[in-house]
Amino acid sequence: MRPSGRDLSEMRPVSIETGITKHAEGACMIRMGDTHVLCTASVEERVPPFLKGGGQGWVTAEYGMLPRATTTRMRREAATGKQGGRTVEIQRLIGRSLRAGIDRQALGERQITVDCDVIQADGGTRCAAITGGWVALRLAVNRLLKAGDLTSDPLGAPVAAVSCGIYAGQPVLDLDYPEDSEAGVDANFVMTGDGRLIEVQMSAEGATFSRAQMTQLLDLAADGVSQLAEAQRAAAG
Repeated sequence: MRPSGRDLSEMRPVSIETGITKHAEGACMIRMGDTHVLCTASVEERVPPFLKGGGQGWVTAEYGMLPRATTTRMRREAATGKQGGRTVEIQRLIGRSLRAGIDRQALGERQITVDCDVIQADGGTRCAAITGGWVALRLAVNRLLKAGDLTSDPLGAPVAAVSCGIYAGQPVLDLDYPEDSEAGVDANFVMTGDGRLIEVQMSAEGATFSRAQMTQLLDLAADGVSQLAEAQRAAAG
């Protein structure tokens, strides 16, 4: 029995609310159970210096957790003067994942920055950030298309992510914090809505795992991402 009472292959309730900020070109609040992440996409008519003149655009991401996103208050990273290693790792993952789903040539020489701010954490924050970040990106691209700034749609299938793991000896989908903190194997799968893999992060956290178990987790993730892609399409239009 999972602590939440969910079936092994059952996702937490997922909702994606759009139109929640005034200024960003694209924005949403994604809720995966008790993990809530605000995602905004900002368009700039410039690219980093290393891309200037190359005719390609860029998508990047930033990630952070508010001080009381967790059970005890964390210090703001700005107060320490630098980002922690976990923050840097996650925002690089978000950026890589979103770039994998966009035609940078079709985007043209502009940059879209996706900001993902965790306001409440209960496991799977990076997965929620990628999933909500794609919706914010989709909305920003929709605005560019509507304005005539883009002549073709640079986005393909949705990009989403979900966690899986071996908990109490069983493969489970979409870990919440009580499961994540006790899982013998922890994995994050980033995939497209049509089933292609973008990135897999998988490690033993106290117990080794077999190839058969890895396949089980991949199958669970594929089903979870399919559900998330459906929610993304419904939210972004």
